[in-house]
Amino acid sequence: MMHTNAPISTAPLWKRSIHITDDLDDVIDDEEDEAWKNWGKTPKLSEDKFDPPPSDLDKMNMQEIQEMMSTRNFGPVFGFVKLRLGERRAPDVVAEIAMKWTKIMKTGGIRVQFTGVDSSTIMFSMDQGRDTMELKEFILKEPEAYEIKIGDQVFRRPGDPPLEAVIEKLLREKDKADDTPEDDGRQKEEL
Repeated sequence: MMHTNAPISTAPLWKRSIHITDDLDDVIDDEEDEAWKNWGKTPKLSEDKFDPPPSDLDKMNMQEIQEMMSTRNFGPVFGFVKLRLGERRAPDVVAEIAMKWTKIMKTGGIRVQFTGVDSSTIMFSMDQGRDTMELKEFILKEPEAYEIKIGDQVFRRPGDPPLEAVIEKLLREKDKADDTPEDDGRQKEEL
């Protein structure tokens, strides 16, 4: 029987430390693919992906032509979002909505900057117009938004009346409320 003077570890296996050498010359790191290398970079437009517009534009109505053109727009785009009317919002609330939307869109990989204009309007600008349709879909799903205007086009949820009709309705309701006397015995005070 042979005895050695090598130390015997009595520590459990999960408490033993593992030593990894710093000599990594023989290690080949080929796990990075092209998608990893290009992550975060602005994609370059290549000429081989050219997709000309259809030649039968005379058979399309104006709405179809504008939608087709908006998907082909690669330049910067800006527009406005009208918030739902009838709610009083402080400027900081509008700024919070704009910041929230900017962060959500950035998380989705779309570079767009929202800025509060007034208590019912938010302006946006985006670097790449090809993301316009995704932006429109996002805005119209948000509960605070009423309509989005991109260039000359105005988009609302299906069934929503035009903004002018909503403003008229709110003004009629306000006039009606102003004409009804208060029945709590107090007089109206002006500031």
